[in-house]
Amino acid sequence: MSSGPPPSQLCLLSDLPTRPHGDKVRFLGCVTAYSTHAAVLTLEHGFPKGSDVVVLVDVKLLLGTMTSSQTSIGEWVNVIGYRTPAPPGTRAKGTTREPRKAAVQALMLWSAGPLNLQRYEASFTTE
Repeated sequence: MSSGPPPSQLCLLSDLPTRPHGDKVRFLGCVTAYSTHAAVLTLEHGFPKGSDVVVLVDVKLLLGTMTSSQTSIGEWVNVIGYRTPAPPGTRAKGTTREPRKAAVQALMLWSAGPLNLQRYEASFTTE
């Protein structure tokens, strides 16, 4: 028997709101905002089409190793972390409809680099 930490589960960003708090997850998302005050990245990925999920990623544990490119708007990043409760009152500014939210405490975060997004998305639709 192994006494190491549980492995992360690869999932779509849009599936994160349905994951229980405490689940260790791995997902891909596009940076849409970064709060330097709170050290929180906002990630989105409009897949499947029409997805309105916003993920708030707490990166406080990674501040010593993150680069500025990893917080740039439009950057695609991979995240491994634990699902946490979303903070209250986190509706995006200028929106009237509440997006589905999820929160993650990041353990690891790295840039996706050159990415074939269609191929990545297809890997979740072919069974």
